[in-house]
Amino acid sequence: MAGGQSSRTWIVVGFIAQAVPAWYAVPAMDERIAANQANWDERVGIHVASRFYDVEGWLRHAPGPRSWETAALGSVAGLHLLHLQCHFGLDTLAWARAGAQVTGLDFSPAAIEAARAIAVRAGLATRSTFICADVYAAAETLGHTTYDIVYVSLGALCWLPSVDRWAEQAAALVAPGGRFYLHDGHPLAWALANDGLALANTYFEQDEPLIDDGGLTYTDGYHALVHRRTYEWNHSIGETVTALVRYGLRIEWLVEHDWTVWRHFPWLVPGDEGRWVTPNDRPRVPLTFSLLASRPTSG
Repeated sequence: MAGGQSSRTWIVVGFIAQAVPAWYAVPAMDERIAANQANWDERVGIHVASRFYDVEGWLRHAPGPRSWETAALGSVAGLHLLHLQCHFGLDTLAWARAGAQVTGLDFSPAAIEAARAIAVRAGLATRSTFICADVYAAAETLGHTTYDIVYVSLGALCWLPSVDRWAEQAAALVAPGGRFYLHDGHPLAWALANDGLALANTYFEQDEPLIDDGGLTYTDGYHALVHRRTYEWNHSIGETVTALVRYGLRIEWLVEHDWTVWRHFPWLVPGDEGRWVTPNDRPRVPLTFSLLASRPTSG
């Protein structure tokens, strides 16, 4: 479990993290995931420099986790927390500030490099470890270590073709008695057209991805990306919950939210606590959802 993590070290191909046994063979990456990785590698520099993330302000003000995350998880002092698909680590490090020993995992070497640099600047390097790996190989990469909390935040599931494979990895990393927290975009919002409330994309997971050649990212600093093409997949609430239950987690609660933390649609308006909400003259729809699950203790 998290409090007694294995002392064995591992290496992740593409970026030094910690050593792999000689027999370990890294699986070939899906070419669509590889394209997404190249796109996200290129986004990192734009995001770190953006007003949207405001890294310099984050370093000055030293915020902890968001209020609704603290309400969900309570005190994390002394706990071991794993953040899957952590990007360049601001949310991960916020939990370190709150007293957790954190590990962040992401498939982008550029993001992991940036996360490590920010951890040093924030004085949190001794409370954090960042590892570059495909989330579909997370359990093996981490030596089958388990954690008190496994945490996944906004913008994670849509980049993965199979929510079942993701849930298998995430659930395997939750220690007996540990908890799993997810806050992500709602699949109905993902399926909506940008300019209204009509459905434009599938609500359910399907093999065929949504292909985007837009070449822009969601922050300010609108530089056209060289690696323009990305692949996304939707996963329904039922598919996500069923997958987590299939791999041994117990759902404690599930909440659908009529807000998000970035301007998913051009018609959203600013709300409280940095949230974006539906204006009063439009029907309210779920924009994000969160859930808390746990792994029962044996016996």
